[in-house]
Amino acid sequence: MSSPLLSELSPLSFLQMFVTQSVKLAGQQPQQDATCHDHIQILGLTASSCLEAHARQQLGLSGEISRAQYTQLVVSIKNQIGGDFAPTADEAGAVRVVNGRCPFGDRVKDAPELCRMTSSVFGGIAARNFGYAKVELRRRIATHDGLCEVLIYTDREAARDKYGDEYVSEDGAIVSRMALEDVTVRVAEKMARVWRPASGDGPDGCRGGPEIVAESLVMREALEAVELVAPTLANVLISGETGVGKEIIARAIHALSDRSDGKFVAVNCGAIPENLIESALFGHEKGAFTGAHEMRQGVFERAVGGTLFLDEIDSLPLLSQANLLRVLQEGEFERVGGKQVLHADVRIIAAANTPIDKLLSGSGFRQDLYYRLNVVPLHIPPLRERREDITALINHLLTRLAARYQRPHKVLGSQAWAQAMRYDWPGNVRELENVLERAFLFARGQVIDELDVRLPDETGVPHADDLRRRRQGAVRDVEIKTLREALLRQNGNVSAVAREIGITPRAVHQKLRGYGIEAAGYRKPGR
Repeated sequence: MSSPLLSELSPLSFLQMFVTQSVKLAGQQPQQDATCHDHIQILGLTASSCLEAHARQQLGLSGEISRAQYTQLVVSIKNQIGGDFAPTADEAGAVRVVNGRCPFGDRVKDAPELCRMTSSVFGGIAARNFGYAKVELRRRIATHDGLCEVLIYTDREAARDKYGDEYVSEDGAIVSRMALEDVTVRVAEKMARVWRPASGDGPDGCRGGPEIVAESLVMREALEAVELVAPTLANVLISGETGVGKEIIARAIHALSDRSDGKFVAVNCGAIPENLIESALFGHEKGAFTGAHEMRQGVFERAVGGTLFLDEIDSLPLLSQANLLRVLQEGEFERVGGKQVLHADVRIIAAANTPIDKLLSGSGFRQDLYYRLNVVPLHIPPLRERREDITALINHLLTRLAARYQRPHKVLGSQAWAQAMRYDWPGNVRELENVLERAFLFARGQVIDELDVRLPDETGVPHADDLRRRRQGAVRDVEIKTLREALLRQNGNVSAVAREIGITPRAVHQKLRGYGIEAAGYRKPGR
């Protein structure tokens, strides 16, 4: 006996359900020869001929069709399965349609790759009827634009004017994508060829070096900019929230540059105590200060011939900013306590968590240094603004975790997928990695049913656990700031810090250990 649900499904509704589940399955399986993008494109192109035949029969269309009839045909197909498509004013060489209700409903926000199926259906039908097709998904409900706006170019010259050369096979099928669509693969291949760490492992502990994962248009555009700027000597300033992948972008620039045979040296400026910044950047001579028992090279020396990545550049104190500016302008520096002039043959890539232009008005960052660093600005949006990347990252990270722990591949269940797509990921890719690793390790079977994230309820009010976590985080931030400021005032003397704060030295030591703060780093030379 058939299921009541299946008995109510029309052929097109069944196709909708089939495609949805096929895409979800393709997205969760380890990728072999075909990518998820290819899988969806094949589904769309294959389905387009069946859908076209069905719609032609309903609309009484046969033989060659005009662009107006093509518009009527694709709008009819999408609206029969629950959409709200309508034609609007065409652009030169392109049919233009808009949609206010997605045929896939809210689930499209959990699987924005479904839009590629729409693109392939529209493009496949246009290519068969006009000999050429190029589809642009200008706006999408899946990426929270509020509506879908689709342009289907049927004129090769109009598309070439906008996108550059495109290639179509003899039978009219779409067989290639814009250069932008392939940029992720090109960058990854070039990085793989030049990545030669001594340990054989990448910065994330995995063999093969850093890996670029980018499905969203904004990340592909960022990688295209990386390709263009990498062969030059221009300084680059990368901005973006903590955890978005700024260092990976910096490593990509280095790997694609003429300095790829040299070292890539990364330093987190925000993690260096203020009294040690000069030594960390420029090195010091033996005896330069108390505790300087031997000569030490700074990061500028270690990166000679290569690339120096200065992360959290916005945390540098003004004096260190002035010294850094001098090095950038003159290309020379001396070690602390030294007299020998050394040459800074390095390429600088800087990164900031806060948009530096906002700091300029508050005198937190020198304008002259900003303009020296900001030759080529690159902004990496937070993960919540590029949800297409979430699915690709989850698939990539789960595959990597299976290899790291030598366990069977695991996939997300429906509830976990919904959590992943609806959560804002304030910690960005770094938080996603940590959450997935915990879920991978504790899932008993091969399906991960739930992720350890807290979503706001339907009224938009955070859950009590979420409020508690935010409150604990705020307390932690205040304690860390208080401890660091007290250590600076008391020259790293824990007993003095304890007296100032009003707790025992043992409690101070416990807090320092818990927060990973080294009191010794706050002791000034000579005291």
